[in-house]
Amino acid sequence: MSNRRFQMFTIRQILVRMRQGDRDRVIARSGLMGRKSLGALRHQAALHCWLDPQQPLPDDSDLAVLQQRRKQAVPNQCVSTLKDHEEQIAKWAAEGIQGTTIHAALVRNFGYTGSYSAVRRVLLRVAPVKAPEATMRLIFAPGEAAQVDFGAGPAMIDPVTGEIRKTWFFVMTLCWSRHQYAEIVWNQTTMTWLACHRHAFNWFGGVPGRIIIDNAKCAITKACINDPTVQRSYAECAEGFLFRIDACPPHDPAKKGIVESGVKYIKKGFMPLREFRDRDDANRQLQEWIRAEAGNRIHGTTRQAPLTQFIEVEKPLLQRLPAAPPEISEWTRPKVHRDAHVQYAYCFYSVPFRLIGQQLWLRATDTTIRIYQEHELVATHPRLFQHGTAATVADHMPPEAQAWQSQDVQWCLRMAEGIGPYCYGVVHQLFADRVLVNLRTVQNILRLREKFNPERLEAACARALRFSNPRYGAISQILKKGLDQEPLSPITTESGSTYTSGGRFLRDSATLFH
Repeated sequence: MSNRRFQMFTIRQILVRMRQGDRDRVIARSGLMGRKSLGALRHQAALHCWLDPQQPLPDDSDLAVLQQRRKQAVPNQCVSTLKDHEEQIAKWAAEGIQGTTIHAALVRNFGYTGSYSAVRRVLLRVAPVKAPEATMRLIFAPGEAAQVDFGAGPAMIDPVTGEIRKTWFFVMTLCWSRHQYAEIVWNQTTMTWLACHRHAFNWFGGVPGRIIIDNAKCAITKACINDPTVQRSYAECAEGFLFRIDACPPHDPAKKGIVESGVKYIKKGFMPLREFRDRDDANRQLQEWIRAEAGNRIHGTTRQAPLTQFIEVEKPLLQRLPAAPPEISEWTRPKVHRDAHVQYAYCFYSVPFRLIGQQLWLRATDTTIRIYQEHELVATHPRLFQHGTAATVADHMPPEAQAWQSQDVQWCLRMAEGIGPYCYGVVHQLFADRVLVNLRTVQNILRLREKFNPERLEAACARALRFSNPRYGAISQILKKGLDQEPLSPITTESGSTYTSGGRFLRDSATLFH
């Protein structure tokens, strides 16, 4: 009797049969209780005069007291292998250390060879029993609220990369009817989050008054029980569709248990034993399953068909969809890099260089990128999708960068030709160098026309070509010293050049010794 727990009605039935004169062997044959336990019960019943048909049967409370006394009277014949460590185990359990960790520590520190089951039995005996937490069933009116959550979906092949990728379920469940919308997505980004909300509202044909969510980064940027910070993009979506956001306290998923159960139902009722060609095929099958099976089942809590309840009662009470739904967009806070670009989704977009080092607001849609300094629009670009690409406006760059980009080789040649043939000759020789690019050198030479004038630059280039030294340093010194204004002696065959007549420091032997 000490090894089994007998219900009170079973013991009362046995006492009735004992009063009728049935022997223990006959009662044991019926399977109600063993002969040994029947003998102990008959002894206790005789002591309390329960076998007298003239006396009333004992109450259930008296029988429970009897069972408790018999349990305490029976000594425990088993001695735990952890008897010497029970005090240490109780101390560790009070510190919140889990049983498997305690078992590993006993094996490591004390050479314990027993199993984890022995540790678990000690924990059940010495660990403090936590009182169950009381909760309250949340009651919602039709159309009042919906709960939203993500769940892990099936692995699928990415049509772009060909790799097997993980997917997610987006689930929105109406709290009153339990009708739901579900969609398989690739990620949990803000744009995906907002697009799924729009698809769900279109699926329901209306908008619930309140959306109950957890603290996902795509919705809540700062999780807090009192003052949560809503993602700016999600706040715009709520304003456009006229619903309010109700974020659950951190680490408390029970506050949205309706959608948690909905996610589990999809995982167990839809995913197993199904094959999907691609994500579109999976979403098609999922929506058909919701309409045909999930929507028409008898819900375990409401005992009604969710789809019937939704169509007959809840759908007319939802808020109307806006005539002009809000544009799906994502707000971020990028910092301007030294190259006057900000980064979004691994692509780069230029802003005026005066904003370098500042943190701006970036609003991204499916087609455009708008960048704001507080409330002032400073740049607009088409949306890029190829990672590493950049959208650059020339006017956003500093002047020296604009000059480098706009004053290319052809521009330099055209400018030099307009100044004169000697300037064009200098530029042509510099660009003909097989080692150096000389683009910056040519740009700086042409920029000398602004400090001096084109006529003097042309004369300086002529003198530099006369002495075969078409370099920036030589031309700059000629202009600074005014040598361009001195006349050049014409080159004749008799006089020859410096090199044909022996050079400045090289003379033939006849001239040297004569």
